[in-house]
Amino acid sequence: MTMSLIIKILLIISAYLLGSIPSSVWIGKHFYNIDVRDHGSGNAGFTNTVRVLGWRAGLPVFLFDVLKGYVAVTLLRVTKVYIPGTEDFINFQLILGAAAVLGHIFPAYVGFKGGKGVATLLGLLLAIQPQPTLICIGIFVVVFLTTRYVSLSSMIAGISFPILIIFVFKSTISSLVVFSMIVSILLVLTHQKNIERLLNREESKAKIIKRKNKDQD
Repeated sequence: MTMSLIIKILLIISAYLLGSIPSSVWIGKHFYNIDVRDHGSGNAGFTNTVRVLGWRAGLPVFLFDVLKGYVAVTLLRVTKVYIPGTEDFINFQLILGAAAVLGHIFPAYVGFKGGKGVATLLGLLLAIQPQPTLICIGIFVVVFLTTRYVSLSSMIAGISFPILIIFVFKSTISSLVVFSMIVSILLVLTHQKNIERLLNREESKAKIIKRKNKDQD
């Protein structure tokens, strides 16, 4: 086994373990004596943390989960495995990012029961493609302020990402194009229950203040 391969394996494991850090679970248990996975939608993520514990707990969870994805892919920059900016470099960044998101969804530290990984995904996209990602954040904010639906805002922003990558920024890196499309599809697939509630006009609108628990995703 070559040193380069060992480094790659260690990077992937590190990215997964970093993504596995369950900020919502630890913050909920330490400061509120509550496991957010036992309330609301049961997800260990930003949205359910806000739903169960409020914005004071939710905002740090969001920032930390974004940071997990960002740091996971930037780990590659401290090595000399690939030249930054090359297609191989970006391809491996995508692998590290996927490992971090997988860690968030199936965290090793708390019984492999985590969240959807949207915030962690946002972090890795900010590190790899900051411009289109920032535009998607802007789209999210506009839709959210207009509708107050977090789920709808997330899906529209996610669908916008491959459109920006392909038609606006005209990326020639095939793996990035494919990844952007997969991200868009997965966001829709993981929000099936939300789509049903939106169609039935049963989806709750987000509020700035803490709200009572509801069994939503």
